[in-house]
Amino acid sequence: MLKKILSFGFAAGLLAGVPLFALLILNRGAPPAHGMVIGYTLMLIALSLVFVAIKRRRDDELGGVIRFWPAFLLGLAISLVASVVYAAAWEITLAVTKMDFGTEWAKMYLAQSKAKGLPEAELAKLAADMDEFKRNYANPLYRFPMTMCEILPVGLLVSLVAAGLLRNPRFMAAKRA
Repeated sequence: MLKKILSFGFAAGLLAGVPLFALLILNRGAPPAHGMVIGYTLMLIALSLVFVAIKRRRDDELGGVIRFWPAFLLGLAISLVASVVYAAAWEITLAVTKMDFGTEWAKMYLAQSKAKGLPEAELAKLAADMDEFKRNYANPLYRFPMTMCEILPVGLLVSLVAAGLLRNPRFMAAKRA
């Protein structure tokens, strides 16, 4: 079971994390305009491995039946491993590209807020908040768990849906020869 958790979790984490590196290289270090949509889409695709792992366990090891909680816990464990790998991939990406993502993000966010016509007083407060964010984000002990919190809720949702669907033995039942 541990081997399955680690292998599927590692694969999902890499599938979600490695494209970040390519994305930043292609954008020359700037956060892409639709980066959040791209990132969360990649996470959802990568975490579809949770569904595959639960289905394989149900069909190959448990004779076609799995209860909700064991399925959910398997998915959650895979998601946790994927989150650690994803956050590690982000740390490696930042180290290799020497990108100051906190500063880039703050600049982009302030520019968007200014373009929306935010009053000067609110822009000043936002600038102060962004300065604090940049200081915090420069600390890996702050950044690593924050990065994990990007992908972990997606893994939680995928685990819930997969466990809910696959607890029904008739849902995508394995064809026995």
